[in-house]
Amino acid sequence: MPADLHAPFAALRELLRAQAAGLVLRTDTPDCYYLDTDHVMPNGQPLFFGSAQIKKHYVSYYLMPVYVRPALLEGISPGLRQRMQGKSCFNFKRVEPELFGELAQLTAAGLQSYREQGHV
Repeated sequence: MPADLHAPFAALRELLRAQAAGLVLRTDTPDCYYLDTDHVMPNGQPLFFGSAQIKKHYVSYYLMPVYVRPALLEGISPGLRQRMQGKSCFNFKRVEPELFGELAQLTAAGLQSYREQGHV
């Protein structure tokens, strides 16, 4: 794994750690930080909250609440939207303080949304 991806991974992991109270830590390794809820879905699996994972060329930040409630994405900056891959994934190659700050707010809003829906 490229050494230059450790800094963005560490920063993105901290965004998730800041919201981890009440969530279930599934994985915490040097290349993956993964949080579920304790809410069990009809298929018997826990509802995913989010993760940060080092991939081959970038770090992926997955945030499932924006998939469950797409309205959370209304008003995000063009810069953050440009980092989106699919409906609930953001990819980064370096630390981007402004975008990470916005992503921290989106992550907090996602947790609040899950609480409102009774998932946390």
